[in-house]
This record gives sequence, structure tokens and C-alpha cells, in this order.
Amino acid sequence: MISITAIIKSKQENIEEIKNMIHHLVTQTRKEEACIRYDLHTTENVFIIWEEWKDQPGLDIHNNQIYLQDFIKKSESLVASPIQVYKTIQSF
Repeated sequence: MISITAIIKSKQENIEEIKNMIHHLVTQTRKEEACIRYDLHTTENVFIIWEEWKDQPGLDIHNNQIYLQDFIKKSESLVASPIQVYKTIQSF
């Protein structure tokens, strides 16, 4: 299993737009066969997506989905800093 943590920090004036875009992303991603978990956590203007994937091929399919690519492209000017993505494994 593969775990991903993505941290998205919206500019204050774009919070609602980013929130709507992320909700669409979450809804579409949860339909993917390899997606085990795709949870959204928020605080003010920070959105954290915690993901679990069955395997690397499933994650590769996700990374090439048009809705993810569109989100990345459209969010570039709306975020306060680049999106941070961490691929991790459970160690304890």
C-alpha cells in the first residue's frame, strides 16, 4: 500500500474556489479502482489530502487522470505556495 499526503495552501481570496475544486477532485478520485482512501482535512486556508493506494500502477493511473491534471494547472495561480506532496510508508 502507498500513502500520499498533499498539502494545498490557498491564497485567502481563493479559499472558496480552491475548496470547490478540491471537492470535485475528491469525488472523482474516490471512484478510482486503486483508491483505498482519499480524505480531505482542512483548517482555514490549508487543505490536506491523505491518500492510500493499492499499488504504484493504480497511483500512476490517478496521476494521469484529466481531473487531477486540470486541478494542478488551474490551482497554480490560486495557491499561496506550491502544492507539497509526500509519498510515505508506514514505519510504526
